[in-house]
Amino acid sequence: MSEMKSISVVIPAHNEENYIEKCIESVKAAANEVGISAEIIVVCNRCTDSTADIAGSLGATVIENDSRCIAAVRNNGISAASGPVIITLDADSLMPQSAICEVEEKLESGKYVGGGAIPVFDRASLGIFFSTLYVAWNLAPVMIKNRAALSGGMFWFNKADYEAVGGFDEQLVSLEDMDFAVRMNRLGRSRGQKWGTLKGKLITSSRKFDQFGDWYLIKNRKITKRIFTGRDREAANQFYYDAR
Repeated sequence: MSEMKSISVVIPAHNEENYIEKCIESVKAAANEVGISAEIIVVCNRCTDSTADIAGSLGATVIENDSRCIAAVRNNGISAASGPVIITLDADSLMPQSAICEVEEKLESGKYVGGGAIPVFDRASLGIFFSTLYVAWNLAPVMIKNRAALSGGMFWFNKADYEAVGGFDEQLVSLEDMDFAVRMNRLGRSRGQKWGTLKGKLITSSRKFDQFGDWYLIKNRKITKRIFTGRDREAANQFYYDAR
């Protein structure tokens, strides 16, 4: 395996004091696995708790951002990143210990334009299981059209390719991650590259289900479908930005 390029991990965070420490520590553990020190950038989006203080105390670079658009938050962090390899990770998720090693292998091979990971919720229930199937069913047409299982949750890519596709679309208030994956996949296909999926599972918080109920997405299919448009500000505010 060749020497790992400098890597930057960008973590959007909105009032994540209960999760940010474990998230950052998971990144450090993955970096230690390959003997590097990753640049960790936490983009504090309208935080009113101690997220910034905790992140700073753990050695992360902290950026303040007041946008109500997650695409803009992600772009802000990536723009500040110094590494040629980028990983984006949500603050309530834990990076697999093998992640950075896998990213290195896949990007160095030249076979992959980038990729994601398979998210697994930190608890299970019938409601979460069927809600996950419901979301997958609604996103299936996009995946079929683009001839790929566009895994997400934790994106990894070369910064140069991110810039080539124009980054995350700030006109979208939801599904900006799927849109980004679609455009990256198109770029890869034009060069004979694939969209990859890491073997290590991404553990993510089930807090939305804790807050709204495990069957919320199925019981409230109208707002779910509005979120799937990517452009419904009111629906996005209700489910994401004003949820707390």
